[in-house]
Amino acid sequence: MRPEARGTQAAPDLASLRSGETYVGYERASGFSGTRIQKDVDSLYTPEPRLRTGQWTLGGHWRVEAERIVLARPQGRIAHRFHARDLHMVLGPGPDGKPVRFRVLIDGQPAGADHGTDADAKGEGVIDRQKLYQLVRQRSPGAARLFEIEFLDEGAEAYAFTFG
Repeated sequence: MRPEARGTQAAPDLASLRSGETYVGYERASGFSGTRIQKDVDSLYTPEPRLRTGQWTLGGHWRVEAERIVLARPQGRIAHRFHARDLHMVLGPGPDGKPVRFRVLIDGQPAGADHGTDADAKGEGVIDRQKLYQLVRQRSPGAARLFEIEFLDEGAEAYAFTFG
C-alpha cells in the first residue's frame, strides 16, 4: 500500500506543468515585470497590468532584497501568470513574528474549489511561520491563470514560487 501524499507533498501534475520555480529576491529573480527593482530600499511598485505566462509583478510598498521581498506597508500585492495545477509560495511573517493575513484570487475571483491547503474557498489565509504554502490546487488545470495574493498586514516575506 502506497501512502497518499497531500498538500505540498503531492506529486506534480506533469501534464499541466508549464511554469517553473521562480525566485523573487534580486540575486536569482526571473520573470519580473513592472516598475524597475530598487535593491534593498522600501519602494513603491506599480503592478504590470498585462503579464505573460511565467511573469510576475509587485504592487505596493516592498523592499526587494537579495533572497526575498518584504512588504513594508499593508495592502501589498504579488501577481503571477502561471500554467500548472498547483501554485505554492515560500512565505514567512516579518521579523516580529506577527501573523500576516492574505487573500488569494485566481483570474480576479476567490479561489473557490481551487484553493490550496493553506487558503480557504474565499482565498483567505494566514502566514504564521516560514514554510511552503499551497495556495492553489486546481481541480481542472488547463490554461494559464492569473494568480494574485494581497497581504492585508505589513511584514510578509516572500522567497519563491513553486508549481506542481
